[in-house]
Amino acid sequence: MPGGRLTQQDRQQIAAGLADSLPYAEIARRLDRPTSTITREVLRNGGPNAYRAELAHRATERRARRRVPSATRTAEVTPQPHGRDAEAVAEYEEAFTTVLMATGLNKMGSRVLTCLFATDAGSLTAAELAQRLHVSPASISKAISFLESQSLVRRERDERRRDRYVIDNELFYQATIASARANDQLIATAREGVAVLGPGTPAAARLENIARFLDFISESITRAAEQARAVLHVRTGD
Repeated sequence: MPGGRLTQQDRQQIAAGLADSLPYAEIARRLDRPTSTITREVLRNGGPNAYRAELAHRATERRARRRVPSATRTAEVTPQPHGRDAEAVAEYEEAFTTVLMATGLNKMGSRVLTCLFATDAGSLTAAELAQRLHVSPASISKAISFLESQSLVRRERDERRRDRYVIDNELFYQATIASARANDQLIATAREGVAVLGPGTPAAARLENIARFLDFISESITRAAEQARAVLHVRTGD
């Protein structure tokens, strides 16, 4: 797999692939690059609908000129266990954060979630998160509050009575179920509108179709999550 930065020609091929509605994985395969590299490149430069090769190349050059010397950056990279390449891990975490942001999460919430996903223990204290992400405890607290409200992390007390923020496989299942159920109120309200606006009217028919659609989606997601739940507990690499 070739290393080094994306060239202007690479970016032109990315733009051509996006114009042809190719998935990121296919564009990456054609360039012999990691899919994460293509994903990060596109999302960092306007997204799939606004990506322009020339503008992306210029923006990258500007960012490169603003960066601190590589020796300083290397010193700031968190040491990694298991012989992992610290630079590769940092690059992956940046890509993962970018993808989470594309799903609608804010930047700090995405960074916190990425940090937890990439930690072997699957849990960190607020102080550990602040240290790893180089942000204030207040920023961590705000991000955690949002993630908890979305059932994306849970809080536990350790032996020193410190709050630890945890992400695990079961929590991911629960977040999926919560997401599916988030439509329940909208479904109920749409059906209330059918009665108010009068059954058989165009507006009522529209609301009933929306309710049916969302009801079907929620049931399908819940059913699929229940069927796939065991996959989250399969151990790999043993």
